[in-house]
Amino acid sequence: MLTIASRLDVMNRLGRAMADPNRSRILLHLLEGPRYTAELAHELDLTRTNVSNHLACLRGCGLIVASAEGRRTRYEIADRHLTQGLVQLLEAVVAVDDGSPCTDEGCECCA
Repeated sequence: MLTIASRLDVMNRLGRAMADPNRSRILLHLLEGPRYTAELAHELDLTRTNVSNHLACLRGCGLIVASAEGRRTRYEIADRHLTQGLVQLLEAVVAVDDGSPCTDEGCECCA
């Protein structure tokens, strides 16, 4: 059973992972099924190095897992519950107040 501290940790990991648009794009592609670094780089028009760095972050956050397959590594979302949660999150309606700017100077979500 998750404690408040572990629930907070999960929320922080999700927030960190999805704070970067490219990591969010990678997660969206992984919702469709497992992928390889080269596939993701091609699909997202990013360099393999850039994708690898984002995949390392997502692995560090515990959201994806890697499976070695010969010289390649296959990536997929770590848990079916996480997949279901992300799908439900995408279906959520977000109430955005256009008249209220974000107070975080580094935030780009409201730009």
